[in-house]
Amino acid sequence: MVTVNDLEVPEGLYYTKDHVWLKVESGKCKVGLSDHAQKQLKEVVVVDLLDKGDEVSQGDSFGEVESVKTVSDLISPISGTIAAVNEELEDSPELVNDSPYDEGWMIIVDPSDLDAELANLMSFEDAVEFYEEVTKEE
Repeated sequence: MVTVNDLEVPEGLYYTKDHVWLKVESGKCKVGLSDHAQKQLKEVVVVDLLDKGDEVSQGDSFGEVESVKTVSDLISPISGTIAAVNEELEDSPELVNDSPYDEGWMIIVDPSDLDAELANLMSFEDAVEFYEEVTKEE
């Protein structure tokens, strides 16, 4: 884990410029919102996700997150079939704020073209550089 200007950026994950992270586990992809995104949103009050079995495409929405500040689309970092949804977020959306990389995960995707699509995402090193730039502008 690296801290970039008060933002946590864990190693071993892939990242998007839409502030979503992806972790490959046993051929499936766990997806959630970055520390930067949850801090920008402030207090998350509703997480509305697609359902298990739904298809997602890289770059398309897999749901919405609502905070006291705004409503934002959640942009999928990978294409495939949703294998699991974090049901805990329905009753405890604050997990996105409290634990964005652990308990606040959102969906698990069974990817349709993992290797090709991972090439479109930022590595840990790229994400550190990206968040250094983003936080300079804030």
